[in-house]
Amino acid sequence: MLHTRRYVLALGIISATLAACEGSSAPTVPLAASSQSAPLARPSTGGSERLVTMMDACDSASFDAGTGDPTACTRRRGVPFDAFIAELQRNGVAGAWHFAPPEMTARVGDNLVAVNRGGEQHTFTKVAQFGGGIIPVLNQLSGNPVPAPECLALQPDDFISPGGTDRDDTITAPGTTLYQCCIHPWMRTVVHAHS
Repeated sequence: MLHTRRYVLALGIISATLAACEGSSAPTVPLAASSQSAPLARPSTGGSERLVTMMDACDSASFDAGTGDPTACTRRRGVPFDAFIAELQRNGVAGAWHFAPPEMTARVGDNLVAVNRGGEQHTFTKVAQFGGGIIPVLNQLSGNPVPAPECLALQPDDFISPGGTDRDDTITAPGTTLYQCCIHPWMRTVVHAHS
């Protein structure tokens, strides 16, 4: 949680500088073409596990320096912090920061397993509607100025560290469910469940 507070503070400091360069609205991100997550295993509930991979490409030296947090990123090489911010300014997304797949089908009883394969913390948060997250400048740059209410009610165990896994979500009813990262709000997955 300390990592997230430092990240918020550092990004808040640079947001004033970025505000002068930012237009009144940033583009929204369309979902990529539908893809399926392969079943992993059959848990005791009788459903399959459906994998969602959380990806990023942070560069530890520049992210740690850019955020003022020596633990912001665990990767050795990647996208420098200033290039990450520039890509967000241009596109409203940083492409290497994403959930894979962005859309999937599943069955009632299946368990969603979110695995963090990146170098930063992420969340895999079920939301009623996509929105912003907990870092105002990333909300602004991604065109998501209003935080999803679920992101404002996070608990410490909602943050998934690099290499970590979240196995807490079992699909209980048919329909469409939305998931996003409450740190990087353009990271999203749509799950279409059927019986």
